[in-house]
Amino acid sequence: MRSRWRTIGVLLLAGLLAQSATAQTKPEIIAHFGSDTAARRLLVRGTTDVALFAPVLTAFVAATPDLGVDYEQWGSNELYAVSMADCGGAGVPADLVISSAVDQQVKLVNDGCAQPHRSARTDALPASANWRNEVFGITLEPAVIVYNRDLVPAAEAPASRFDLIDLLRPEKGRYSGKVATYDIEQSGLGYLFAFADSQQATTFGSLIEAFGRSGAVATCCSVELIDGVAEGRYLIAYNVLGSYARERAAKDPRIAIVTPADYTLVLMRAAMIPKAAANPAAAAALIDFMLSDPGRRALTETGLQFPFEGSDRSDLRLPRDDNSLFRPIPLSPALLLGLDQQTRAHFLERWRKTFPVK
Repeated sequence: MRSRWRTIGVLLLAGLLAQSATAQTKPEIIAHFGSDTAARRLLVRGTTDVALFAPVLTAFVAATPDLGVDYEQWGSNELYAVSMADCGGAGVPADLVISSAVDQQVKLVNDGCAQPHRSARTDALPASANWRNEVFGITLEPAVIVYNRDLVPAAEAPASRFDLIDLLRPEKGRYSGKVATYDIEQSGLGYLFAFADSQQATTFGSLIEAFGRSGAVATCCSVELIDGVAEGRYLIAYNVLGSYARERAAKDPRIAIVTPADYTLVLMRAAMIPKAAANPAAAAALIDFMLSDPGRRALTETGLQFPFEGSDRSDLRLPRDDNSLFRPIPLSPALLLGLDQQTRAHFLERWRKTFPVK
């Protein structure tokens, strides 16, 4: 069987709030996997870069030769908007939605936009990675600090948020205007990480005050953050998704990665089957494949998955040789707090004061 993926279009979308569920948007990239003559086709919409996800989908269609996969890559806010609109009957829903903005996934499930799936593999997930048998954690990806190895002296490389705050303390220091993070109004993932930080640590207030005082930069996405560090436009990027950083660091010696020693957030990219999916059985098969040994290997090889410890899949852990304090973000109703309209408005107001529009 011939497997392929083909980029047929790129559209940059910015500034769309997750609540804009009726917005007319399009995917950034569309790719196709499997045979052109496959008897069935599965429509998957996700936030994962197609280049990273392609090995997983290629392995899946190789194991299911009668099935082809059409993969649409979306920004997280846009994916949430179109999924919410589809839930209301305004469009053609995907068969499977996979997003790094897991709070938005939980919101979709909570609003009755998903259908359940249960199997031996989903039953083996810990409670933090399976909510109501409707949304499932399929990866483990830490939020990391990235810095330019050539431009940041080893003695100054921040090992924690405390170190980063100290670097930003001097007025008009060498790191002024040279630290970047996600623009949480553009990035659903960025909002998730920032809000989780505000709940996790007493350092959050000091950190965003340091960002504001030093002229830190808020920008759209993981690729822009990592490119900026590699090119020297930024010296340090904060809260970058570790899977993208690790994939880039393997090819670019300028990129160094730190899992913060005070604590490291860990994301479980979340998958759900929309309630009106045309092909839910195939979507369930892909979920089970990603939770299987071959699927885990494909996710690990492409950098999206840090290995499980223990053959029973009863626990989610990162590698034993890392001394950071890992804090997984569980799939639970607690994530809905950050999406409450009043809470979100207050949080974004605080953010805008830190990163005013220029």
